[in-house]
Amino acid sequence: MSPEERKSAVPRVCVIGGKAAPGYEMAKRIIKLVCAVGDKINDDPEVGDLLKLVFVPDYNVSIAEVLIPGTELSQHISTAGTEASGTSNMKFAMNGALIIGTLDGANVEIAEEIGDDNIFIFGARTPDVGRLRAERPSFKPDPRFTHVVNMIRTGHFGWEDYFAPIIDAITVSDYYLVANDFVPYLDMQAKVDATYKDQAKWTRMSIMSTAGTGKFSTDRTISEYAKDIWGVQPCVVPDPGQS
Repeated sequence: MSPEERKSAVPRVCVIGGKAAPGYEMAKRIIKLVCAVGDKINDDPEVGDLLKLVFVPDYNVSIAEVLIPGTELSQHISTAGTEASGTSNMKFAMNGALIIGTLDGANVEIAEEIGDDNIFIFGARTPDVGRLRAERPSFKPDPRFTHVVNMIRTGHFGWEDYFAPIIDAITVSDYYLVANDFVPYLDMQAKVDATYKDQAKWTRMSIMSTAGTGKFSTDRTISEYAKDIWGVQPCVVPDPGQS
């Protein structure tokens, strides 16, 4: 980027949290890749404060209590139809963060409640996933995707042999359609940047997003479970002032 382009860039700190089960080899490789990319970016004086990447180890509720209220954009980008997007996106939305994500899991319900104008949805839709997987061997990825893959493959971040299975997973089979969703993801991130520069619009979206998440309160959820699943009636707490 030229100096002028850098002046218009929106600075970002990307925080990725998680953990890998002892036998989950691919997860361990992904965590290592995140850390390796972070080391390269964070130590690059040319990048400076425009971009930072941090991996939070042993992500848990105590850490979430600090990170979630401080988040402005929450990414939930599982492939549509895999139902891999859980309910943490609800917690982020309730605390003012906007969501960028695929139409998967709880993102579907959140989008219905807060409106498409207050969420950044991108990527393949569930009815198209089967067809796209069948067509993936003949799909020609965008040059930007190929460039990123080649940076990892040629050791730009080190550990190229250790990261090889990750590259194979998104180029040989690509079950999760990473290549297909890559360009829509970049385009939507560009929209995120443009929206963030309009702070009045961003603030309005944040307020509308938070206000629209009332359906996901624990009061409503527990009441519904009690009625439809557990088959129990609420117990009225007696008033100590009445005999």
